Amino acid sequence: MPAIKDTKSFMRITHRYLGYFAAGIMVVYSLSGVLLIYRDTNFLKKENKYELVLKPNMTEKELAKEIKMKNIEFQPGAGDLKTFEQGTYNAKTGAANYAKMELPFVLEKFNQLHKSTSTHRYASLNTVFGFVLFFFVISSFWMFNFKSKAFRRGMIYAGIGFVLAVIMVFFQ
Repeated sequence: MPAIKDTKSFMRITHRYLGYFAAGIMVVYSLSGVLLIYRDTNFLKKENKYELVLKPNMTEKELAKEIKMKNIEFQPGAGDLKTFEQGTYNAKTGAANYAKMELPFVLEKFNQLHKSTSTHRYASLNTVFGFVLFFFVISSFWMFNFKSKAFRRGMIYAGIGFVLAVIMVFFQ
């Protein structure tokens, strides 16, 4: 490893090796991020059919929570067999037959990176990755001489990017 002489060399060297480390993580995040944009469509999804026995006499909300679906509404009709858009639920026996559009296993696991919370097993990876990205932002300012034309232009572009992000977050 090259010798670290000052702050500039420390930032450049650390930026380089953290960049290599984060490249693999960024591939997964970028792919899953693009997939999440299209989560309201059936892009790359396939239909999976399920047959489960759940507890009897569940409400629409309880069933939706149990089978991890949103907006389940039983269609009007008499009897124990409740029909909803994706399938059926027998209120007497608890038997549920339904279909779900889902991503393939690997892509679904990638998407879980974006959906994790502080108690999720990916929380530490997400936290480390967030700090690494923040370090990239800070260390990138040491890539050029502070008095150079490239640095001044870079600061203008960084400012434009920041303002654009703020506008999109707060005014859309």
